[in-house]
Amino acid sequence: MSSAPQYKQLRHAYGFDDVAIVPGNVTINPDMVDVGFILGEMKLEIPILASSMDAVVDPKFAIEYGKMGGLAVLNLEGLQTRYENPDEILAQVAAASRDEATVILQKAYQQPVRPDLVQKRIRTMKDAGIICAVAAAPAATKKLAPLAAEAGADLFFVQSTVTTVRHISRSEKGLRLDELCRELTIPVVVGNTVDYHATRELMETGVAAVLIGVGPGSACTSREVLGIGVPQVTATIDCAAARDHFFSETGRYVPIITDGGMRTGGDLCKALVAGADAVMIGSPFTATESAPGRGHHWGMATPNMDLPRGTRVSPGINTTLQRLIHGPTSRTDGTENLLGAIRTSMGTCGARNIREFHGTEMVIAPSIKTEGKIYQLAQR
Repeated sequence: MSSAPQYKQLRHAYGFDDVAIVPGNVTINPDMVDVGFILGEMKLEIPILASSMDAVVDPKFAIEYGKMGGLAVLNLEGLQTRYENPDEILAQVAAASRDEATVILQKAYQQPVRPDLVQKRIRTMKDAGIICAVAAAPAATKKLAPLAAEAGADLFFVQSTVTTVRHISRSEKGLRLDELCRELTIPVVVGNTVDYHATRELMETGVAAVLIGVGPGSACTSREVLGIGVPQVTATIDCAAARDHFFSETGRYVPIITDGGMRTGGDLCKALVAGADAVMIGSPFTATESAPGRGHHWGMATPNMDLPRGTRVSPGINTTLQRLIHGPTSRTDGTENLLGAIRTSMGTCGARNIREFHGTEMVIAPSIKTEGKIYQLAQR
């Protein structure tokens, strides 16, 4: 008698709207909690990173946010390093229709990256006295990472839609992350990934942190174009397990940073409870007066000439960097005073720091935003 056929098994995966945080048995005053985290040997006071996208970060934005205590990552393959005056291109993108915007971006990114501008942008940020973080895709890392370190960058991010240690290609010798981490004089952050095994293998190369998330960003269309991705709560939980097991076996703690898909303070808090040490966001920053995108935002793969995996979205300009991060605010939807939301949620759960916040209970709660909210829903 033949055995029963084996079928692919699916498990349920959860995003931010599917879960809720359970309050603790002890509460703490929000002003007594520590929201900082360690990246490399640097203590960052705000666990909210600004993503390395041209509409989010330019040197001016990075300096303003850096002086507030935050960290903004500059894309070394973006408009800032291709043009002496990138504002002209940014203005064209902002003025274009949605269909025209991608064509303009594809054309603009054909201009080569200039090493002199890479150094100039980094020195501008360093001269302002902030922590300087920069990013590049794996293909450009061998060229740009040493240049960035020489110019004075403090952190180097290697970012792609999906990053793995074991990559098969026709190249005789591709990027070796273990070699990069040994040879580069500054900490290396790598992403993105969404599962236990890939995260664990990345940590074994010596990276300083790992970015978590494939396709959740508001401007990213990888999930539609490629069909890949894992909802952020599940992805964060799985990758946090890799971090914790790696720490227990080696004694080296490698933070994970949940990247994308978060819009409100509640989303950020859920990412931290799921296991993130910090978060990286883009769209909320583009709605500030300080962002270079003029109220618009697009993904890093949008300018791809062969298969664009992003689109321009338009959050509009409706806040300031100060109100977004620190408040004060009159908004009741959680889109401002993000740091205040984190502090209050941690205090409500009795967590004195983010690593204690990881131990907070979370429940599956698909009705968490609609239960008892008939009047709010009727007004939308």
